[in-house]
Amino acid sequence: MRSRSLGHRAPLLWLVLPLIAGLTVGRAFSGLTPFGTLVASLGLVVLAWRMRDSSPRAWAGALVAAMMLAGAAAYSLHRARLAVWEDLPPREVRLGLRIDHVFPRAATAATVTGLATVTRTEAHLRELVAQRIYFSLRRRPGERAPIRSAVVAAGGVLGTVPRTPPADSFDGYLAAAGINFRLNRGRILTEETPPTRYHRFCAHAATRFESILGYGLTEKQPRLAGLLRAMMLGHTHELNEEQRTLFMQSGTMHLFAISGLNIGVIALALESILRLFRLPALLRYLAGGVLLWLFVDITGGSASAVRAFIMAIFFASARAWRRPGNPLAALAASTLVVLLCSPLEVFGASFLMSYSIVGALFLFGVPLADAGQERWAPWRDLPRPAWRWWHHGIAAGWRKILSALAVGIAATLVSLLTGVQFFGMLTPGSLLTNLVLIPAAMVATAGGFASLLAGLAGFDSGVLVSNHAAALTLLAIETIVAWSVRWPGAFLPATFAAPWIGPASLTLLLAVMTAGYATDWKRAGRWWPPVAVVGLTLIFGVRYGAA
Repeated sequence: MRSRSLGHRAPLLWLVLPLIAGLTVGRAFSGLTPFGTLVASLGLVVLAWRMRDSSPRAWAGALVAAMMLAGAAAYSLHRARLAVWEDLPPREVRLGLRIDHVFPRAATAATVTGLATVTRTEAHLRELVAQRIYFSLRRRPGERAPIRSAVVAAGGVLGTVPRTPPADSFDGYLAAAGINFRLNRGRILTEETPPTRYHRFCAHAATRFESILGYGLTEKQPRLAGLLRAMMLGHTHELNEEQRTLFMQSGTMHLFAISGLNIGVIALALESILRLFRLPALLRYLAGGVLLWLFVDITGGSASAVRAFIMAIFFASARAWRRPGNPLAALAASTLVVLLCSPLEVFGASFLMSYSIVGALFLFGVPLADAGQERWAPWRDLPRPAWRWWHHGIAAGWRKILSALAVGIAATLVSLLTGVQFFGMLTPGSLLTNLVLIPAAMVATAGGFASLLAGLAGFDSGVLVSNHAAALTLLAIETIVAWSVRWPGAFLPATFAAPWIGPASLTLLLAVMTAGYATDWKRAGRWWPPVAVVGLTLIFGVRYGAA
């Protein structure tokens, strides 16, 4: 019996993988001229088109080379960095800034931070116009944070972001967003253009969401209210230092980023609600996409949330257009869209962790679960028509246990490497902890979303019940996390012996999983090679203990 999780084709990988390789080459050889590289890429595309019938192998090779050159050119164009900027000292400047993104912070915080696009500069800094920069602006008492799309005049100290900072640093995050400059110790001088009506609506809705999720909790259980807002809105600033440490040590900090887990639960909830109205599949798809985007944009439109939204839309497309489900093709398509829109994200920790884990789930986790169910299916020799209710119940429970275990193993293989690379922490206990906490986090997310729906409908009793149900689940999650980090060896400070080992081992792990998937996990030595890659890396490539 052939596993239903195998045999999916993803032809867009012929574009995605060379594009990523080209971006890596562009970063390593930053002196490449984007114009010449683009011309060479277009030439290879024309050559590939002409050879598509006469020589398939040459056609494929030309296409791969064209995408690599396009990736190298995209890095230079999106980084848009002049050599003379490398040695610029910090300086006082006055700029016009169009606010693109505001990082969530406490309402009483003395500063507001985010990303903006330069609209106006002093004469000697004209090359900064249209550049995106990071800003940190002081607020006067009672002054509200600027809203996205507003244009403000600001003054401050302008500094340069390093060309190739570590991926696990904040500068690494900025570089992945194409940021070359930071405006620190700044202040808002005046608002030149007010925000658009749509962005004012989003800001008002975000404030309303915060109020709803705190209803009945903020006064008596502020700790749990902060956890709920962190999980639903990405407000990790509401976690105190003890909570941050606990979730970091347990390898479960990902629960408080608006990403695939949260967006997936909300997408399923929206689909279920829209089904009650008996809408056609295509109309449900369109309405669900619009509503899901509104949630993402109201919560700030973080990069991880937008990536999860794109992924969810592609996964839902098969149902909407009545096509066979192909998660691998959907993953490849969403990756291509993200890289075309924001190619430098490929160097960010969030991108690498999210796509690596999702890829491992489809390439390794789901096939492993199917193989386990085929090998250890209960009552294999008893015809299904003869099963009693308890046969079906036990078989369903067994399938869920095997699926959770297989998916947990796949995610843990990736997170063991990325945890060392990006957080300096090895968390062996994260497998068992995540097996329990991920379903619990889904319950808490569903409760939080039910609270938002009830609050928007003016149903205060529903808000109260939903918030307390979600808070009880979060209390259980926090208790389990606090208990799990007490296990001997649950977490260890760890760093790679050389900087290249982390990216190389993660690439090798995904390559081995892809090879196993391509051969139906038969000619690749079955299931042990990915485990061997991670095990050997942790034994020979990692230094343990505080640096």
